[in-house]
Amino acid sequence: QVQLVESGGDSVQAGGSLRLSCQASGYTYNHCMGWFRQAPGMEREGVAASIANGRATYDESVKGRFTISEDSAKNTFYLQMNSLKPEDSAMYYCAVDKREAADCKYWLRRYGTTDENDYWGQGTRVTVSS
Repeated sequence: QVQLVESGGDSVQAGGSLRLSCQASGYTYNHCMGWFRQAPGMEREGVAASIANGRATYDESVKGRFTISEDSAKNTFYLQMNSLKPEDSAMYYCAVDKREAADCKYWLRRYGTTDENDYWGQGTRVTVSS
């Protein structure tokens, strides 16, 4: 069992930056780890995902602005968000795939998986004002 706790959500002006953190309580090595977001009235969407020693994958809307990273010593992964836009406003959730060595690109896009295959955090809110 893995428990995830997000932090770092805040209200910022457009163009600003935030770093979200996701502290994991259990073993996550070789499991896809990622960030999803859901704005009010919208479908949840995958933002970024990565796996140990693997390439990160990003949604097109955040490429070049967001960076996912991990500190394995702290069992924590991060989402650095730069050049924030009002359309980035959402509740952000971190998640870890229960399956080992999955293709994170497909996992992020929810191909061939459901929420029952994942551990989820409680969410942290990001609000970007223009």
